[in-house]
Amino acid sequence: MSHSMEYNKRLNRRHRADRRFKYYGMAAIAFALSFLAFFFVDIVGKSLPAFQQAYIQVPISYNAEVKDNYNKAITRNYRYLVSRSYLRSLPKKLAQHPELLGTTEDTWVLASYRVDQYLKGHDGHGLKSKYRPHVDEMFADDKIEFRFNTLFFTNGDSKLAETAGILAAAVGSILTLLITMAVAVPVGVMTAIYLEEFAADNRFSQLIEVNINNLAAIPSILYGLLGLAIFINMVGVPRSSALAGGLTLALMTLPVIIIATRAALRSIPDSIRDAAYGLGASNLQTVWHHVLPLAFPGILTGSIIGLAQAMGETAPLLIVGMMAYIPEAPSGIFDATTVLPAQIYTWSSESIRAFEERTAAGIIVLLTVLLSLNALAVWLRNRTQKTW
Repeated sequence: MSHSMEYNKRLNRRHRADRRFKYYGMAAIAFALSFLAFFFVDIVGKSLPAFQQAYIQVPISYNAEVKDNYNKAITRNYRYLVSRSYLRSLPKKLAQHPELLGTTEDTWVLASYRVDQYLKGHDGHGLKSKYRPHVDEMFADDKIEFRFNTLFFTNGDSKLAETAGILAAAVGSILTLLITMAVAVPVGVMTAIYLEEFAADNRFSQLIEVNINNLAAIPSILYGLLGLAIFINMVGVPRSSALAGGLTLALMTLPVIIIATRAALRSIPDSIRDAAYGLGASNLQTVWHHVLPLAFPGILTGSIIGLAQAMGETAPLLIVGMMAYIPEAPSGIFDATTVLPAQIYTWSSESIRAFEERTAAGIIVLLTVLLSLNALAVWLRNRTQKTW
């Protein structure tokens, strides 16, 4: 009887331990999901104002003085409310359209970030108190309105918050990622195929495998130092260029792609190789016609995830000079450029509130791209996966 009672006690203790472990797991998942939800709600809430920009209707006078001083095109009462980027464009506009000389017209123009932030409820961010009643009156008279901020997607970086955009950083990210993909994917896949299917299992190959695993775990900033030493100082690749950044990220991504490719190759049963050998296929034919097609979904998934990780990196690109002020999109891989993570970091260090909104909006764009790449990896894996 006592033996049975002792057994029941032990069984109940194990059941209670199982339930506690289950609850701990559920609590951990709930905590992670709540943190993730808080992060997304906070980022989205901060980014939404950046997708709207204030425009103001003001009288513009195209007089002869505008050619030498663009401030003469507008009265002092409006000068503080209008973006300087628009005023700077007036001499060029007058040169292109000389028939405007001597005319005055009410024009919708880009408002300064001070007006924009004041109307968004950030009273303490730049607009002087003496201008606030005037702005309130114009807004009530429908002479100030909010429009979708297309400049955020069509402009590069700017010292003026109202005209700052992500175009240059987006183009730089695309060029950098294309170079990374062109170098890291073929080299990484071929290296993994050789090590897994052709190389002899000896001390040398084991040493290479250990080093590859170690390289995948070292801090990414060390790859920036390596890229600076090799590609910029030794080879002479232009600093701050997409070529320098792409080659540096390729070094960082190589171990990830090699490890993912080797794991995909190892998942193929040896029976498929033995069947190919039994039919007289060579080692190369076996790998090329049988093993590689079956491992392709895993290779593709690992490569895309590795490239997505590279796109979110900032530290190695800081070392090769891609933390730069780039107002214009690069026209080639040798031009100075920046990338989305670096642009986000630059905006986050600005003291003007409008840049904080653009920081959050840039994070949303970057997250969208990264999640899209991961979704593409899952879709391609499911689409190309084969069963046997």
